[in-house]
Amino acid sequence: MSIYDKLNILTDAAKYDVACTSSGTERKSDGTGIGSCELSGICHSFSADGRCISLLKILFTNECIYDCKYCINRRSNDVKRASFTPDEVCTLTMEFYRRNYIEGLFLSSGILNSPDYTMELLYATLYRLRHKHHFQGYIHVKSIPGASQELIQMTGFLADRMSVNLELPTAESLKALAPNKTRKNILTPMRLVQNKMTENRHEIRLYRNAPRFVPAGQSTQMIIGATPETDYQIVKVAESLYQKFELKRVFYSAFVHVNEDAALPARTGEGPPLLREHRLYQADWLLRYYHFQADELLSNENPNFNVVFDPKCNWALKHLEEFPVEVNLADYKMLLRVPGIGYKSAVRIVKARRLGRLDFGDLKKIGVVLKRALYFITCNGRMMYPTKMDEDYITRNLLSAGEKLPFEVTGMGYRQISLFDDVRFGNCRENYV
Repeated sequence: MSIYDKLNILTDAAKYDVACTSSGTERKSDGTGIGSCELSGICHSFSADGRCISLLKILFTNECIYDCKYCINRRSNDVKRASFTPDEVCTLTMEFYRRNYIEGLFLSSGILNSPDYTMELLYATLYRLRHKHHFQGYIHVKSIPGASQELIQMTGFLADRMSVNLELPTAESLKALAPNKTRKNILTPMRLVQNKMTENRHEIRLYRNAPRFVPAGQSTQMIIGATPETDYQIVKVAESLYQKFELKRVFYSAFVHVNEDAALPARTGEGPPLLREHRLYQADWLLRYYHFQADELLSNENPNFNVVFDPKCNWALKHLEEFPVEVNLADYKMLLRVPGIGYKSAVRIVKARRLGRLDFGDLKKIGVVLKRALYFITCNGRMMYPTKMDEDYITRNLLSAGEKLPFEVTGMGYRQISLFDDVRFGNCRENYV
């Protein structure tokens, strides 16, 4: 099989793995190698559903000894199999980089022979890239659950980011759909990476030139919709991961029905639950940047997100006793809870009001979305228009203004963007949560 044939198979096999991002690290070129990685992120193009397209995103192999019921590459499936060699991955990465197709590598893999055997191949690939080809660009690699600590540590000194997929939100779901995997095997390497990152930060303080271990942190991914967990359960799991494992990101992957199995949800003809995925990303953003807690957004009595309104707007409608907020007096954290005010706008408001009192014209220039915020704020003690602080009244007015649903729901199907698509003419756009 040619390297081109393998590329077609293994890029397509990687399309269901969404846990790739490139921001959060800085690897400057020293003048002797090729490539660089900027702190602001090397990925500048996104597909319409938010997936990054400027990394070479491949599986090392789609062969797997496991039989996860939701996975297209499971052992029992009759699919065309392929495996790269470390040198082939290096060749592809360097050649695509030189042609300006990509600026980094996202490398995942099925489990070939054993976790240790697979992890050793991934380590060999990264070692060749860094030391033989002197590639200094961004690399995100998957840590293989069950692999030895030594292999994971050695690989971590070569990668910018590592991740291990949580796969499913609960241990019960994992046992039902991925019987070869256990929560312990998944959380053990996650804890190892966290501890080693903490140790490495102390080493860097003492020795400036100490090698960096996973400088961009670690992330994970959960499949959404394959099992019956509520949004509340999923957000609580994500919150716990952020607090206990110091993760940079939790990614949510809408379940795609690629296998026929009695343990999986029945086909409905509606496609992947992309709106639910979108709401979870919005809630995740609130956890990480807006100082919300999971218990504020959902509860056992109200376990799922509103289909129509985003989680912050829905929270505000349910807590009208907190509003209206006076923008010239409210603290930063309270400003963050106002629909239509993002964290950048909140920072600008805090800085601008040091120079004088703000009015609605100033807020518009700052970037506040007034068509949403006007129901929840006052400027100098006055609302923009006479407004009744009633949930039904505000809901009707927000709906009449037009709630913007995510593009995934209204305008696209589920398709992995090819490395050979010309993104200038494709249906691509930046999609912010």
